[in-house]
Amino acid sequence: MLDPKRTISELKELRALTGNADGAQRIAFTSIWATARKWLASKLAELPVEVHQDPAGNLWATLKGSSDRELLIGGHIDSVPNGGWLDGCLNLLAGVEVLRRIASQGTPPVTIRLVDWADEEGARFGRSLFGSSAASGSLVPDEVRNLIDRDGIKLPDALKSQGIDLDHALDARKELTIAAAYLELHIEQGPVLESLNLPMGVVLGTFGVERHSIIFTGQAAHSGSTPMDKRRDALAGVSRLHLAIREIANRHQGVCTVGRVVTRPGIVTAVVGEAEMTLDQRHLHADKLAGMYRDAIKASKEIAATEKIDVRWQKIWSIRPFPFHPDLIELGDQAIREICGQSHRLPSGPLHDAAEVCRAGVPTVMLFVQSLRGISHNKIEDTLEEHIAMSVRALDRLADKAIAWISKQV
Repeated sequence: MLDPKRTISELKELRALTGNADGAQRIAFTSIWATARKWLASKLAELPVEVHQDPAGNLWATLKGSSDRELLIGGHIDSVPNGGWLDGCLNLLAGVEVLRRIASQGTPPVTIRLVDWADEEGARFGRSLFGSSAASGSLVPDEVRNLIDRDGIKLPDALKSQGIDLDHALDARKELTIAAAYLELHIEQGPVLESLNLPMGVVLGTFGVERHSIIFTGQAAHSGSTPMDKRRDALAGVSRLHLAIREIANRHQGVCTVGRVVTRPGIVTAVVGEAEMTLDQRHLHADKLAGMYRDAIKASKEIAATEKIDVRWQKIWSIRPFPFHPDLIELGDQAIREICGQSHRLPSGPLHDAAEVCRAGVPTVMLFVQSLRGISHNKIEDTLEEHIAMSVRALDRLADKAIAWISKQV
């Protein structure tokens, strides 16, 4: 029988084992992460599953079914430094509970697999979704080979300490070859569900991202002797574009963020000669994301011309939107309404391993459960225990619906 209270108890057990007064400390490829993995393996050892670690460091537990077609349930046990008690591990421990319930009823119609993705957060080396991107085939080993953490340790050496060889990480692609569907439960990490007073929602997909550095160049000059109408102030470009991108985001119903600004020479007695800003743009629809990007470039050029300064763009990173499978979205919506009474459909601004599984062509969906205050990646991250219990039951209900859906596809 499904026991959501056991999931809550295990979440607290993991928190006590791998956290401190500052929050969760399960940074990927560290000794505390390895301790958490060992603890998870002890829970899985009580079940009739085969457990193995793939070449990218992802941990798999497989419950064989009557069919080789596979239903995957995934999450990640790694955390950010000083993180919350639910981000990532709720997915896994709810999945363990669903696995327990299915196993207690005998051989399932399809094979059920639980996966703990390695280094979803990217907190140590700055490269998120390591394990899932290896499984999807999008990881380029040479692009991450020289990443170094704050202690000077290279990523390949950290991987080696956990029995992982970077040059064989892409061999993890075999894990998704017969996957028929992927389910992931996650805290929302935002304020939408709380603002609607709803426990849960089904996720439409993950946002695409355009991330750029924008450099405005003017003329550094003495702040006392340069008249206002003679200045070529590079910071004016950043200031005006910062305001413009907020209007662009609203117009396209997306989100835009300026997260970093650097000025040079950066002293109070000089007009800014160069100002650099980072711009992060996100949208669920590729055409609207492209429109936001075009509008931002146009605005920057117009601002530069008005201020008599120059502007140039440098790409940092981009990823396309990943809409989830419409059938699974509908099933997720049904599962939530059956457990909670009401549901809401919303996109995911943060990226998740589900995006990489979706990239690999596996039908995918996520469920979100309400986050108190909309805060995550922080020790005060929290969700009401009654909502956690609902989320476990909703994931379980969705698993049954997905099993039936997969069976019809054969």
